Amino acid sequence: MTGVQVLRVEIPADSLFGPENMPYGVFAPPDGDFRVGCRLGDMVLDLAVLLEDPVFARSDMNAFLAQGSGRWREVRERLRALADTALPIDAVYPVPSVRMALPVRIGDYVDFYASIDHATNLGRLFRPDSEPLLPNWRHLPVGYHGRAGTVVVSDTPVIRPQGQRRTASGAPDFGPSERLDIEAELGFVVGSGSTLGAPVTVDEFTEHVFGVALVNDWSARDIQAWEYQPLGPFLGKSFTTSLSAWITPLAALTHARVPLPAQDPEPLPYLRGSGNFGLDIDLTVSWNGEVVAHPPYSRMYWSPAQMLAHLTANGASIRPGDLYASGTISGPEPSQRGSFIELSWGGTEPITVNDQHRTFLADGDEVTITATAPGTEGRRIGLGEVGGRILRARNT
Repeated sequence: MTGVQVLRVEIPADSLFGPENMPYGVFAPPDGDFRVGCRLGDMVLDLAVLLEDPVFARSDMNAFLAQGSGRWREVRERLRALADTALPIDAVYPVPSVRMALPVRIGDYVDFYASIDHATNLGRLFRPDSEPLLPNWRHLPVGYHGRAGTVVVSDTPVIRPQGQRRTASGAPDFGPSERLDIEAELGFVVGSGSTLGAPVTVDEFTEHVFGVALVNDWSARDIQAWEYQPLGPFLGKSFTTSLSAWITPLAALTHARVPLPAQDPEPLPYLRGSGNFGLDIDLTVSWNGEVVAHPPYSRMYWSPAQMLAHLTANGASIRPGDLYASGTISGPEPSQRGSFIELSWGGTEPITVNDQHRTFLADGDEVTITATAPGTEGRRIGLGEVGGRILRARNT
């Protein structure tokens, strides 16, 4: 690179963002426009400059995702090769110096309910005298369509939602949610789209899904409890969903693949296939800086491929940038519960946070979710964190 200033990115031995990871995001350098980059160590690489490709000079990743799995592999291989070379200095920025944006333009968002431990816990809380799992739960990945327009990038403030809440008399009133909660989830970002009327099979999962990102699907439990029967979540969920700024490609998670827990009864044929693997991803939930839970994604009952196959089984199509999420990730132990309604057992068993007894979120609270997984080179890789701070409700 004669005449061009170059530098070599130094990557600490314990970095979670080495060449085996290299997640993608959309960033803006100081005094610059948003464009696509990838993270290497503590640096962001400007892919439009580094690869001399205008598809990365856009403010979202959708055009790149639409190029398909062959192109994704080609770019990843090239980036991993470049990671060990001197790079042009005008293509490298320290992470703290850049602004991050939502990495994809989301057309549709679907939220699932794929954790058997979470579903069992909520069943016991809400239906203590009945079977915790409803009759359909072991036969299909239960889900609902969320609101794509209120998916925001990590660290966007969360304004406390208002809505109808059932009072002690049984009649509703209207006001700010008093049982504001989190849901620690894993999101799946669609790359290649599909044709309307043509379902995506379990074995086609890796050809259609580009990567994963952490999600916090904030939930107003009191609003949700009053409104959700008979049609399911609505205002209690649609106010804000936070997505990490970084998407980890599926190719970085090859060594994180694990068998699914036993599924009984055996799923119907359209939910079977070689793409039915789980992911060994360990999450950490911090509340005002204190760790309160370690949800394990490896415990999820339904696979990412089964969720996609079910989502499209009726012929519904998918598009580049679409997002679907796992639903709350929980394990069998109290310390593995991925929501505060579970951790506090419906508010009856307060959690100690910074020497205070807490149940649900107060104004000013901050929640950060992080995660790691086995990498391809014998060490762990990190998923980009997702965080948010609660602001008071408007006009209160």
